[in-house]
Amino acid sequence: MTEQPPPDAALALPLPEPPVRPEWLRIAEALLFASAEPVSEKALAELLPEGADAAAVLAALEKAFAGRGVELVRAGGGWMLRTAEDLAPVLRKRFEVPRRLSRAAVETLAIIAYHQPVTRAEIEDLRGVALSQGTLETLIEAGFVEPKGRREVPGRPTTWGTTKAFLVHFGLASLKELPRLDELKAAGLLTATPPLPISATASQDQHRDPPGEERLPPLDPEGEERRGE
Repeated sequence: MTEQPPPDAALALPLPEPPVRPEWLRIAEALLFASAEPVSEKALAELLPEGADAAAVLAALEKAFAGRGVELVRAGGGWMLRTAEDLAPVLRKRFEVPRRLSRAAVETLAIIAYHQPVTRAEIEDLRGVALSQGTLETLIEAGFVEPKGRREVPGRPTTWGTTKAFLVHFGLASLKELPRLDELKAAGLLTATPPLPISATASQDQHRDPPGEERLPPLDPEGEERRGE
């Protein structure tokens, strides 16, 4: 006599994935192609018919695009179509690469990304260099940084942080995907020089160095004056 499985054994079996209809994939693909911003599951769900699982549709589409010239990736809190990374060298031969940021702008952007929300005075304290208005305007025009409110201290200085466009440009789903400090140090992008402190009362004349911290290495900015000269 064949032994029967216990009544609850079926509950342990993996549930089948919900079916994804071809027309749902077409809707998702069209939305992703037409959108200039990352598409969230919620935005896709609003276009799909009732009963369609947006997460399942995106997962199926991600699998369908895998290994092709255009792939579906997470970025900026949503999903977007992006050229496959291994084809970047080929495309650089065909398309003009946009003008790169100056070294001063790159260092300023890195400080904002890792210390946000941060004021202009705090950026200058970390770099040891006066921040030119042109550098900040370049980052704003590029869409990488934006105001994040004001610090509740005398003068109420503006604080700055990165934008969703920053995440999209660098292929990050969130700020949690920024490289860790130990990774930057291993790549030779960090020095052991302790930084100046960032606090709610930071000002340009603070020079106390907290021990044991690491900082992005100071670069010689182009066209900016060092304080004290």
